[in-house]
Amino acid sequence: MEKVYVGIDISKDYLDVAVHQSEKQWHYCNDHAGITKLCRMLVKLEPVLVVFEATGGYEIPLHLGLDETGLPATPVNARQIRDFARSTGKLAKTDSLDARVIAHFGYAIKPTPHPLPNTQELKVVQSRRIQLLEMITAETNRLRGASEVLRGRIEAHIAWLKKELVDTDRELKDMIENDPVWREKDSLLQSTPGVGPILSATLIAQLPELGNLNRRQIAALVGVAPLNRDSGILHGRRMVWGGRANVRTMLYMATLAATRYNTVIRDFYLHLCSAGKRKKVALTACMRKLLTILNTILKHHVPWSYSPC
Repeated sequence: MEKVYVGIDISKDYLDVAVHQSEKQWHYCNDHAGITKLCRMLVKLEPVLVVFEATGGYEIPLHLGLDETGLPATPVNARQIRDFARSTGKLAKTDSLDARVIAHFGYAIKPTPHPLPNTQELKVVQSRRIQLLEMITAETNRLRGASEVLRGRIEAHIAWLKKELVDTDRELKDMIENDPVWREKDSLLQSTPGVGPILSATLIAQLPELGNLNRRQIAALVGVAPLNRDSGILHGRRMVWGGRANVRTMLYMATLAATRYNTVIRDFYLHLCSAGKRKKVALTACMRKLLTILNTILKHHVPWSYSPC
């Protein structure tokens, strides 16, 4: 039997489906019911590969549905699809044409099927890293007042914990490098001055929504959005609270570095301080600005760039 390659063009509301070297095309709603119908239809076709564009989050429900059905599927960078279309002389762009181009891309390039990345294992290792840091801090504090009888044992424990920390960091790095989706996100995030491997791994593991929400939603999710404390004629001070504490802690440390090495964040911080804002308030605003920048970078799959006026 001839191998079947399927291309799916994804928009916010609809899914356009095409098969390479076939006139057949389908049109489904991009919702749970539509994805279920699409998966049932694809099972009958028995495709060797289903290809679709990575479209900033709209593809995730589809990818999850294809994985659960056991269909071989892979997301592809939208820029690769457009470059492939131009190379084959297809300059027109409609949803149905895009689906055919994607199917042709799958047939010609044959990318490896890639299941939807599961960040649970990465999150477990990343959480273990936090535990190790907390234990190192606790043992270091105990060492200050320890007697000579216990000092050697505490020092040995600290040395063991630090070795475990190094091994955990290496494991995190290997896990990210071995997954193409995580590797791309890590590269985009670390292109931003002030963002290192630890914050990048934390965001990938514990903030998978990054790049899929708007700036207000992502700020509220992390807990760096100022919340009102008003009632009647009383107007309280705006405060940030809630959200994901581990992400916020790592973001705070990265923002401290960014106020020195990231031109945009540094200038914003100095501007707020010169306007009379307290340093803590200015740092919180910088955290929110840095998070917004990272959210935009992942949303549009474009690395950091800065051109001074």
